[in-house]
Amino acid sequence: MDRSHLLQHFDDLANAPDVVAKLRSLVLDLAIRGNLVSQDLADLPAQRLFDLASAERGEKRSKRQATGEDGAGGAPFDLPKNWCWTSLEAIGDTAPRNDLPDDSEVGFSPMRLIPIKFGEPVSFETRTWAEVRKGFTHFAEGDVVLAKITPCFQNGKSAVIRNAPGGHGAGTTELHVFRPVSGCVLPEFVLIFLKSPHFLLSGEAHMTGTAGQKRIPWDYFARTLFPLPPLAEQKRIVAKVEELLELCDELEARQTAAREHRIRLVRSAFDHLTSAATPTDFRRHAAFVLKEFPHLTAIVDAIPTLRQAILSLAVQGHLVPQDPTDEPAESILRATRTLFEHLAAEKKISTPKPLAPINADEVPFILPGGWAWCRLGQIIRIASGDGLTAEDMKEGTVPVYGGNGVNGHHDKYNVGKRTLVIGRVGFYCGSIHLTPDKAWVTDNAFITTFSEDHLAIAFLVWLLKATDLRERDNATAQPVISGSKIYPTILAIPPLAEQKRIVAKVEELMRWCDQLEAQLTGARRSAENLLDATVAQLTSARNGETR
Repeated sequence: MDRSHLLQHFDDLANAPDVVAKLRSLVLDLAIRGNLVSQDLADLPAQRLFDLASAERGEKRSKRQATGEDGAGGAPFDLPKNWCWTSLEAIGDTAPRNDLPDDSEVGFSPMRLIPIKFGEPVSFETRTWAEVRKGFTHFAEGDVVLAKITPCFQNGKSAVIRNAPGGHGAGTTELHVFRPVSGCVLPEFVLIFLKSPHFLLSGEAHMTGTAGQKRIPWDYFARTLFPLPPLAEQKRIVAKVEELLELCDELEARQTAAREHRIRLVRSAFDHLTSAATPTDFRRHAAFVLKEFPHLTAIVDAIPTLRQAILSLAVQGHLVPQDPTDEPAESILRATRTLFEHLAAEKKISTPKPLAPINADEVPFILPGGWAWCRLGQIIRIASGDGLTAEDMKEGTVPVYGGNGVNGHHDKYNVGKRTLVIGRVGFYCGSIHLTPDKAWVTDNAFITTFSEDHLAIAFLVWLLKATDLRERDNATAQPVISGSKIYPTILAIPPLAEQKRIVAKVEELMRWCDQLEAQLTGARRSAENLLDATVAQLTSARNGETR
């Protein structure tokens, strides 16, 4: 695995999910297996390093340390010649303590100052030793620290202590600490092991405690089999890991920049298209989108923007041609006004405050022929649904609609036909839903009333989804919309016949978006498979080298 190989294949791999994270894991995994750099038989064997560490600690090698057996039937993987299996407990101190004068200045590191990324330094607050010597975990220059509590352990919070004030310090009690002896192991190589997928994934199975408070026990940290290379090879490994992880950072920055550029380009292109002030501007921007369309929609993330652009074009009259023989939209407004007056007289709906006339400076674009401007309150009325208890929604076949759509079922219904529902409160306020023939609508949503003889319900759904009523909430801790907030919203209404043509075209294009999304998702899977194959090839190539 080298820089030229990765850069050569990067464009093909870039669409794979988490490509850089997988490459980082690969680097660390190859490193601890001896597959990242070549071996040199002239290096002092790791067994001699282990012997020196044992002599300094005044201990004899146990059978486990000498043979690499872990009590579960053998070592987890094969090691190169000149390497040996040991454990952190055998080559260092796994619970070190500092003995310092109380007035010594030292570093203090709570968990938030322990980094996740390899190579990032631990940060420190300066304290006196008297302040932190009791009730905290001790460490010193060159020690390796590992977060032992979830989710910090799984996230890979671990680091080498460098440049601590006074060369010593203490930190959160949720740390394990390793202090090498006899110079037999580089702290940075130990860190590579602690961040490796082998150590982290195996560690999850060894965690103890309750959910949210699980911890890696000392036994796993100190006694897990540790692959020890010759010291000279450790230095080569650390240098190579630093080089390749720096390359991963470069690839990540390149991928992020390309992705952000693509998304900005997509948004800008469709924004210009849907906000064109004149037919000439629209044609110019449409030509650009058509020319660049394959590039604009080459990633799955562009599909939501594409869907929204389709809706915006639909409700501005750009999606289907106008027919001068269609009955003008002004008739819709007259008929709806008559309907609302009739329903209000029968006390079936309330009469809101009068709406202000629409001024010329309020309209966002030039209307197509036969269309009409109106305020939302001129074409719909809203009323809150009815509440239900949790007991009511335990069983049943009738869907229950709240602010975010279906959130339960029971056997009662308060609407007996397809009904347009608007979320009223919370994060989903302003969301638009279309119920089946029978449904219950809770008091977290509004039931709408409109002239079904003059407004196609499917068109009204698309129109309101394109409008985004959530912008009209009151920005409180619990957002709430009301008639007084959404009724003044300005909308463009086409003739009924054109509404039906728009609905047919939108549904056709949304099906096409579904197909495009499936194709791009498939391409992403192919990229992921290519990444996995590349990783396997790189791994097998290194494994095939002479040890």
